[in-house]
Amino acid sequence: MENKTAKYTMALVVLTSLFFMWGFITCMNDILIPFVKKVFDLSRAQSMLVQFAFFTAYFVGSLIYFLISTFSGDPILKIGYKKGIIYGLILSAIGCAMFYPAAEIKVYGLFLTALFVLGLGFTLLQIAANPYVAILGKSETASSRLNLSQGFNSFGTTIAPILGGYLIFHYFAKWGKQLLDINGEAVLTDSGEKMSAIGVQLPYLIFALVFILLAIIIWITKLPKFYNEVKIEKGAGALKYRHLVLGMVAIFMYVGGEVSIGSLFINYTNELVGYPEIVATSFLSFYWGGAMIGRFIGAISLSNMANKSKKIFYMIGITIISFLIIYFTVYIKSADGFPFKTVLPFIGLIVLNFFAFILGKSLAHRTLMIFAIIIIGLLSTTMLTDGLTALWCIIGIGLFNSIMWSNIFTLAIKDLGKYTSQASSLLVMMILGGAILPFIQGSIADAMDGYHYSFFIPIIAYLYLAFYGWKGYKIKKDKLNY
Repeated sequence: MENKTAKYTMALVVLTSLFFMWGFITCMNDILIPFVKKVFDLSRAQSMLVQFAFFTAYFVGSLIYFLISTFSGDPILKIGYKKGIIYGLILSAIGCAMFYPAAEIKVYGLFLTALFVLGLGFTLLQIAANPYVAILGKSETASSRLNLSQGFNSFGTTIAPILGGYLIFHYFAKWGKQLLDINGEAVLTDSGEKMSAIGVQLPYLIFALVFILLAIIIWITKLPKFYNEVKIEKGAGALKYRHLVLGMVAIFMYVGGEVSIGSLFINYTNELVGYPEIVATSFLSFYWGGAMIGRFIGAISLSNMANKSKKIFYMIGITIISFLIIYFTVYIKSADGFPFKTVLPFIGLIVLNFFAFILGKSLAHRTLMIFAIIIIGLLSTTMLTDGLTALWCIIGIGLFNSIMWSNIFTLAIKDLGKYTSQASSLLVMMILGGAILPFIQGSIADAMDGYHYSFFIPIIAYLYLAFYGWKGYKIKKDKLNY
């Protein structure tokens, strides 16, 4: 293996584009939920089947991968990370293309099937790309690199509500015939605009073309090869490691909590303060944008930069730049602008996030624990208040979700060597939390006739994450000692 910085940098740039795209499209599910809820006249729990289908695919795909690796050896170690990524991109393109017939014939089951296929593609991408980024350099800075890539993933989730919401609920909604729901009544946005099938069909066809283009770029790009460096073994050796098994539960809880909040955000915003979808998507951008800010800060905070003053200067600089990108993107998109005073609570939350990073002392486990505790406080405040106070507490959670995936992932695969890819498939399998917890929270919200008090579900998830950052991440000398 050639150890050339330039070669690694090019590979990291290419992979970062993948993180951006799957962040963008994953967040599009949050836009799709209110769309299908209206078209098919669904309950809160039924609309969450969007996330159930998408994230169940992660579990099924990862389970298949794990079984193959158990009986015949790790597939990624055989075919290489590059081919694994290309296959994942092609499968993702097929899933996106399936949205066209689904919207044309208006069959909810076909929408869910398309999401399932898309999720299978993303599963393969996650299994291949996450550990690949982690090994593109020193193990001590793996969390920093993964946070950087995840930062661009969050950039995708930040602009998806703005661009996706505008295309589906406004721009493309004006094209084609008026959509009718299953009762034969006209489907309208909360602000009274018509909705059309083309509003969903065209964006996802564009996504399919982008995935094909990315597959071609990956194919012609020379990437460092790692798959011949270790012996390919059969069996479920990764499961012998305590910190991995506990990390699997942590991924389940993290993804479940984050997806639950993002999935119900638009409908909850309407329930809480009466904002229509097109306005709620702007606030949703701050939720996902917070994750972008936190991940970029995390990439610097968790790096091996020796000069602490320089590190803090860079952290402040990237925070200001990221915030301005989010704010001006929302401002330009909003018909009446977006008054700066509206986002003052968010600035206060950014300051809290910054000091939480300092308290984390550049330690992945410590930062994870602190962030989980703060999120528990924000969720509790949401349940005890209402109006804009409750809304901004929910939005602020994005800032503290930021580093969780990267930190959990790198802590869980630490020192696993030849079992790294198998461990990656097991961790990606636990993205199943994004299917289970949103559906549970949606069902509880139906029972309570509102989302407000259903937030005790993600509180349970973040309590576990605080534990993992405190004790669960530790590698025991006896790997079988749980």
